[in-house]
Amino acid sequence: MKTQTVSTEYAARLAAVNAAGQRVAPTWPLDQLIAVNPLWEMRDQPFPAVAARLEALGRIRCLMPAEYYARLWQRSQIREIDLLAAAAEANAPEDIDALLRALNHSNKQAHWHNVSDWLDSTRDSQHKMAWRDEITHQISQFCAAFCQQQGHESHNNLYLSWVRQIRVDQGIAILMGEPGLTKAFRELPDDPQALILIALEELGFSTPAQIEAYTHALLLDINGWASWLAFERWQSHLDGGSEDALPQLIAIRLGWELALWRHWQWRHQQASQLLQQQWYGQLPQINSLIESQQQLQKPLWIWQRAAELARQREEQQILLQKPLAASPQPKLQAVFCIDVRSEVMRRAFEAQSSKIQTFGFAGFFGIPLAYTPVGTDLNRPQLPGLLAAGLRASEGGFKAQALAVSRRAQQESNAAWSDFSRGAVTSFSMVEAAGLSYVAKLLRKTFGLSAEAHPVNDMPVTGEWTLWKGEPSLTLVEKTDLVEGILKAMSIKRFASEVLLVGHGSHTTNNPHAAGLDCGACGGQTGAVNVQVLAQLLNNQGVRAALADRGWVIPTSTRFIAALHNTTTDHIQCFGQVSELGTQWLKDATVLAQRERAVGLGLADEAFFNQPEKLDAAIQRRALDWSEVRPEWGLAGNSAFIVAPRQRTRGLNFDGRAFLHDYDSKDDEGFAVLEQIMTAPMIVTHWINMQYNASVTDPLKFGSGNKVLHNVVGGNLGVFEGNGGDLRIGLSQQSLHDGQQWVHEPLRLSVYIQAPQEAIASIISQHDNVRQLVDNQWLYIFHLTDEGVSKQYTASGWQEVRNA
Repeated sequence: MKTQTVSTEYAARLAAVNAAGQRVAPTWPLDQLIAVNPLWEMRDQPFPAVAARLEALGRIRCLMPAEYYARLWQRSQIREIDLLAAAAEANAPEDIDALLRALNHSNKQAHWHNVSDWLDSTRDSQHKMAWRDEITHQISQFCAAFCQQQGHESHNNLYLSWVRQIRVDQGIAILMGEPGLTKAFRELPDDPQALILIALEELGFSTPAQIEAYTHALLLDINGWASWLAFERWQSHLDGGSEDALPQLIAIRLGWELALWRHWQWRHQQASQLLQQQWYGQLPQINSLIESQQQLQKPLWIWQRAAELARQREEQQILLQKPLAASPQPKLQAVFCIDVRSEVMRRAFEAQSSKIQTFGFAGFFGIPLAYTPVGTDLNRPQLPGLLAAGLRASEGGFKAQALAVSRRAQQESNAAWSDFSRGAVTSFSMVEAAGLSYVAKLLRKTFGLSAEAHPVNDMPVTGEWTLWKGEPSLTLVEKTDLVEGILKAMSIKRFASEVLLVGHGSHTTNNPHAAGLDCGACGGQTGAVNVQVLAQLLNNQGVRAALADRGWVIPTSTRFIAALHNTTTDHIQCFGQVSELGTQWLKDATVLAQRERAVGLGLADEAFFNQPEKLDAAIQRRALDWSEVRPEWGLAGNSAFIVAPRQRTRGLNFDGRAFLHDYDSKDDEGFAVLEQIMTAPMIVTHWINMQYNASVTDPLKFGSGNKVLHNVVGGNLGVFEGNGGDLRIGLSQQSLHDGQQWVHEPLRLSVYIQAPQEAIASIISQHDNVRQLVDNQWLYIFHLTDEGVSKQYTASGWQEVRNA
């Protein structure tokens, strides 16, 4: 009976450790980089509670410093009406003076300290390396080497590989000035679960709540690598697997704690007594620290909410404006991604003529595919990270075989040279070996005379595509089913003679995070493949005939043309012939969009504004300049997601801060399309919003630092800032800050939906992810009508908007 009790207790402790690992959200590799909410796995808790937990356990900020909100108040970006409304929401006294005084109170509340932190508190920081920094560096270097060698294979031996390596590493003891430290590592067990149970026992942990909080704190020390292993877990689950190496990473970090704890008892008995006193004194407080932080942060949450109310008031005032009228018979239509950068281009395009009609749709265009270029082993996802690819696309037609042979030959001749030239250690010797033949290439890149070729996107293609579902290619019925679902979701009622399907991508040079500027809905790739595949399907006569049998009649005069919006330059490349008038409209739209974005790029002087050719040349130079750290601002500033017919927002200026998804509830029987939007695109926009927010509130843990100092790890795993430290995730400082101020304001996403309130509420209640985001204050949902915004959905149901 006693054995059974012990076994149950051990199982509970291991379950608590696993639960800590489950709190870590994934980060995607550089070549598939997409925005993700780094707190996604804690969405089941209120956002303020999560913020308090991270502050208490890891000194991680989810709120801006008090001086930031003070500046917003001084600049009248937060007004009295906003502050009073935020206080009322929080059931706090509506006292402006008291809230202003709260900004002057410093947060001196104690935080949790790991064993290594207590040792650092008595260490000579002027002359000795901090244990926290050295542990992070050592674990990070090990993980980089291990993951690079293992690739995406199973990480079941992660801990065992580490413990075998650390046992024979004499350098750490020498570096840290601690003779005998290796003995503590040699006595660690081979099994990660045994290590976890032994360490928790010796360190005095008893309750699952304490264990989960402590091991979560340990993971926050190495959050970058924890996030990478969470990505491996995410991919495993998408493929139907259950691999999870996070408990092993916890065991590695816990192994350091146990080794130091034992070493101090063996070698520093007097200092060990102080360590034990400090350690056991804080142990019972680990969960109360979180509660204390939550109380301390309450005033700042009122200020944060006031900033959000101020922005919502601006958005709602824009939505009160009268939209521009459009011609009932469009001459040209264009379907854009919902990306906020498309809002500027759509507005510029529609300004050319009332006969131009644009739509907003998820950038992967509803095709859940992976791209496999013929002649290669590549299988590149072209869809949101939330989904698994059900289809595979490759080049087809009679030219495909010749293209495959050419690619294989090119790969074989370039593979060794490519690996050689990309290695950080060999870069100088590579240039030396290449001699004068490489000088011209370097000079062309340096002076922006040539573009940097993308290894996949710039491959030649046949222009014809084959879709596969497993081994067989799609049948006509399957193609028709796919296209019908897409047309339903697009909300196109009448087709123009030309319909552009506009994906988007970016072009930058010498940028490891380039994929993060491409289409997040396409898995961090350009949307070029998706739009070309869809255009081919919609132009297929067999598909059109089958659609007509189902009531979807596409005029014979209608042509679907694939296109790609370059968000760095605002050029639109078309993969088919566009009419002369349409071509001119696109060129003029580029001029307008470039002028609008020139302000943020520092190119808005009169000479550029009045000479579009000079402005265009300057913007293109930025894309080719390998020293340019801010070629474009990406999705900085995003704050709203609007789900409504385009005629509701046409001509309204959201300043590139709103995601726009077309939707007409009158055509959505059963609200199946609305359900798709709220459970997929809305989640993606929330991820984008929260990645930008977190990268601003805590650039150290959730941002990737100074991009000038980035070093790529393992080809595509991520980056180090400098030559070590944790794996850096999130956005670089240059993507968020212009050198004077933050370009992105950390505001939770406001979602405006024009649909019946009952339908919106029903979808929220049916889907846990959506309900958690709303009930736990991760985003806001508003009911939009032709008259404006009057209701907000909360955990208590629909509420009147106070400052509409």
